Amino acid sequence: MTVAEAIRAAAERLAATSDTARLDAELLMAHAFGISRSDLLLRTMGHTTPKRFFESIERRAACEPLAYIVGVQEFYGRDFRVTVDTLIPRADSGAIIEAALEIKPDAGSVLDLGTGSGALLLTFLAEAEARAKVVGARWQATGVGIDKSSAALGVADANASHLGLGHRVRLITADWTKGGWSKRLGTFDLILCNPPYVEADAVLDPQVRDYEPHSALFAGPEGLDDYRVLIPQLRALMNEGALAILEIGANQAGAVSDLAHSAGFTSELRRDLAGRPRALVLR
Repeated sequence: MTVAEAIRAAAERLAATSDTARLDAELLMAHAFGISRSDLLLRTMGHTTPKRFFESIERRAACEPLAYIVGVQEFYGRDFRVTVDTLIPRADSGAIIEAALEIKPDAGSVLDLGTGSGALLLTFLAEAEARAKVVGARWQATGVGIDKSSAALGVADANASHLGLGHRVRLITADWTKGGWSKRLGTFDLILCNPPYVEADAVLDPQVRDYEPHSALFAGPEGLDDYRVLIPQLRALMNEGALAILEIGANQAGAVSDLAHSAGFTSELRRDLAGRPRALVLR
């Protein structure tokens, strides 16, 4: 079977489980060849299909996320390695980056709570550095990422090295539900956090429910358990004038704002590209 024939057949196979069946098939074929999608479409459509392509199509037909099959997810213009130990970075989380770059682009020290793949921390550091270079400013910020999963930290470490930021980042195993977790962290100018915030009984797409790590998704019956634990502990981690930016679910702005106000913070809502509530800036 030629590449062109296999892509057509695979797109039909995936149509029942994917809204982007043709694109999925093309990306998986490119992955099978170890080339870019553009190179695939320009140079290999008449070639014989590699066996590994058919194996990856069966995985995708079973709702396994494309990012886990190819091992990479694009976020904010950069590719990040992902595994089943990390959440897959989503474009919606770009609202956190936008807010941080707008309000605190000169943060000298950054903490990412629940870093996973490291996408938030590394993206902010890379973007802030790039913007500083444009104006000729000297910029030497450092970051700390914590996660309770050592496997996730291994992924974050690989991403930091790939982006040339390994020397600026320290990764630490820590769990904010455990006493004393923050004693060795210090204080920071900026805190980023995408905590678990999905309700325990939420109906999720199978590719999320069946594959992404539940410990990074679910947070009790209202999805608020981690906010209740974490928000009262933030002040001790913040320098004078620091801010914290938390990702939230689309229906959680009021509840999380109330928790923040009870802990002595003011809050400012930021929305994602679809106009949905996505992040709270705490001061």
